Amino acid sequence: MKYTIAIFLITVFLNDKSYSQDLLDLVKQDQVSEKVHNAFKSTRVINNHSMEMLSAGQLDFRILHRFYKGEGYKNFFGLDNAYMRLGLDYGITKNLTVGIGRCNFKKEVDGFLRYRILWQSTGPKSMPISLIWTSGFVRNGLESPLADPELKVTFARRMSYYHQLVIGRKFTERFTLQLSPILVHSNIVDNVLIPNDIYALELGARYKFTKRLAFVVDYSFPFNSFPRDFKSHPLSIGFDIETGGHVFQLHFSNAKGMNERSLVNEENGSWFDGDIQFGFNISRIFQLKKNKI
Repeated sequence: MKYTIAIFLITVFLNDKSYSQDLLDLVKQDQVSEKVHNAFKSTRVINNHSMEMLSAGQLDFRILHRFYKGEGYKNFFGLDNAYMRLGLDYGITKNLTVGIGRCNFKKEVDGFLRYRILWQSTGPKSMPISLIWTSGFVRNGLESPLADPELKVTFARRMSYYHQLVIGRKFTERFTLQLSPILVHSNIVDNVLIPNDIYALELGARYKFTKRLAFVVDYSFPFNSFPRDFKSHPLSIGFDIETGGHVFQLHFSNAKGMNERSLVNEENGSWFDGDIQFGFNISRIFQLKKNKI
């Protein structure tokens, strides 16, 4: 009799354990992965695209401003010759964004399309990184954009294109890091020493101090640019300040241009020689349609 009771208790225990495991499995299946947000406070680190995306129906009106260096009060400390880019970005879906802008540096018009392939998430089916593909164009709008006056100015010769893959991760609530390999192709360049295709690796980082203040770094390393002077690689450092519906960035940069072509193709100033400019970015987001997500 006692053996029968023992066998019965063991069977009940095993069945109960199996039943509990089944319930646990059901609970795990019902859990939904949580998407990671606010890796960066803006869709730009400073100059380069960040791993952050607009939500569906959001319109981002963006002003990028660089005070030009030099000449003190004669140039009102850079204000008279400031570079500026005005841009409009729009979230078609949560994973697809388009944008267009114009910069007065070489009167360039640029546009892009961004698609999120992977979205960092936590939970039972977590994704450790975000992966975003960006493709865009830049059109030189100068009246005489070509160094060789004998060449005919055509639409194609004004054009440059780029393709970029943003690989990013928000490691903690405070720290985010991303790497972005990029290819920039220019249909025509100023001389034979400058390659038509330039390969670069961009690094973006953010460290959050408070709910509204963060430190950001934006750097690009062109592998085959000319001249090959690491001191002129585009480097920008600054702070993100959130003020209600605006994101306000204050920064110092040695880069004149504010699009992907000019960042890696142009000969920028040298941080070691103090050839830097103060600038700011302003981002204002408008919700044009109801976001269902």
